[in-house]
Amino acid sequence: MNSKLRQWAVVAGLAVGQFLSSRAEASAVSAPEAGWVSLFDGKTLAGWQANENPSTFWVEDGAIVVRGDRSHLFYTGAVEAHDFKNFEFSAEVMTSPGANSGIYFHTRWQDKGWPKNGFEVQVNNTHKNKNRTGSLYEAQDNPTAPVADGEWFTLFIRVEGKRARIFVNGKVISDFTEPADWKPPVKFEGRRFSHGTFALQGHDPESETRFRALMVRVLP
Repeated sequence: MNSKLRQWAVVAGLAVGQFLSSRAEASAVSAPEAGWVSLFDGKTLAGWQANENPSTFWVEDGAIVVRGDRSHLFYTGAVEAHDFKNFEFSAEVMTSPGANSGIYFHTRWQDKGWPKNGFEVQVNNTHKNKNRTGSLYEAQDNPTAPVADGEWFTLFIRVEGKRARIFVNGKVISDFTEPADWKPPVKFEGRRFSHGTFALQGHDPESETRFRALMVRVLP
């Protein structure tokens, strides 16, 4: 084999190796990790129940649309009998200008009003409320919007014991551990780490938020 042919063979071999390596990496990234379970079928609100104003929630183009009078959509489905303690939760979210919403965890069903139990992970990029997306409301507040309205972003919640970490597009926004002497605000006395279900918040008629790809993975 002459030098030019040998050189071409080496270059070709490297190219093939890089191609196969990139394919393997892509497959590893796209493959779902073990233990993740979907909480939303992308077509209906099966497994979810809204209080006070059910018309605030509907499904459109594979996403849960939230717009209307105050209401909360509680997960009441079969996964873990809708009772979670330690977990990872992931959702793709998109806000409209002025939107205010949130994802509650460790909460429980109530007929009306703002959920008294559990914590709320704030979803708000431009609403007049100053607590922005990724805040752990009334526990660790974030004053700066990490994303813009009109764009899908990934909101990831990891809860272990009395610690919650909130990520937006892979960046840590909040990292809160409940102190031994924790005293939540009087109107949120149930804002403690415990166990319970998830809920999506419908805040007001001028606010529109969309959620899709809602997934959970239970941790020990």
